This record gives sequence, structure tokens and C-alpha cells, in this order.
Amino acid sequence: MSYSEFSLARVTKEFQLAIIEEENLFFDIPNVVFSDFLKETLKYNVPLAVANNTEKARSELIISPILLEARKKQESFNFFSGVKFDVDESKGLNGFCDFIISHSKELLFVTAPVFMLVEAKNENILNGLGQCIAEMVAAQLFNQQENNSITSIWGAVTTGTIWQFLKLTDKTVEIDLTEYYLRDIEKILGFLSYTSNMTA
Repeated sequence: MSYSEFSLARVTKEFQLAIIEEENLFFDIPNVVFSDFLKETLKYNVPLAVANNTEKARSELIISPILLEARKKQESFNFFSGVKFDVDESKGLNGFCDFIISHSKELLFVTAPVFMLVEAKNENILNGLGQCIAEMVAAQLFNQQENNSITSIWGAVTTGTIWQFLKLTDKTVEIDLTEYYLRDIEKILGFLSYTSNMTA
């Protein structure tokens, strides 16, 4: 078993999680102004990614440029793409993660995960929630094992053009039912910058 095999119902049951589902749960997170460079990059890349319509194209042409912009704005973190993150195989907390944002300047390996980002398969955000939460649980366990003082793990499921955000604290998962689109890029960058700079 691995992260990708978890549904929302399964991950909730197996890890005894409480789920809070509301719109605009994280409305108070401030927006972050984006650069002209990102604006031009997305203007050129998004039509290519949408036309190509593969997960790889969306990852390379949309998601990665947004993460790079967030890192330029807040260099207190690094992100890792397509890395293996085996925390507890007996619990199914193993496998490859699409993106991990770490609250650390360490470039070679993950040391303090704070944000798990899942690229939605077949552009289905709902089906990606279980996988994302499983990865968040793994990040939480990893931080506990490493004595990292990070009490909340954030997450997102995205198609590249649509983003949905989550937060795990103890055994409670908050799911913001609001879907954010590329027109909301300042809010998306706000989430990435805010959460990557938080240890609580």
C-alpha cells in the first residue's frame, strides 16, 4: 500500500481523523503579489499545459513555476518534486510524493516537511484528498520522530489550474471547500508563503 491508495474515507478511518469541511476556512491568510515574470510565464505556459492535458505538462508548466515564485518570495523553504518519502510502510505511509515543501534550507533531502502538494489524477480534486491527507499524516509523524517543532501540516490538491487547501493539526483535518483558480494566484502564493514560514 502507498499514499496513492488512500481514499478520503479510508484515511479518515485508519488514522481516526476528524474532518472539518467549510468554505473560506483560511480567508485571513494574506495575498502575495506576484512578479511580472510569473505573469508572463503562466500566460505562455498555461495554454500549452491545458492543450497537452497531461499531469507531467501541468506539473512542469504551471505548478513548478508557481512554487519557484513562492520560494523567491520566501526563501526559508525548499521544495522537492517526485521524491520518495517512506515514513511507515506498515501503515501505508510510503511511496512517492508529487511535491513536498520543507521548512529548511537543506537542498539534498527532506528534513522538516510543512506542506504536501498532490497533483490531482485525471483532474479530480476530490479523489486526491485522501492521498494528500495520508502524506500530511506521514509528514506529521516524520516531524514527531525528528523532534521538529511543527504542529500543523498544510496540504493542497491541484490540477495546476484549480487548487484546494487543507490543514492537519493533531487529529483534525480542515478542508477548505473553496476552489482557487489561477485568477486567484495572489491567494495561492499567499498560502504557499504563509505556510512555509510557519512552524505552528
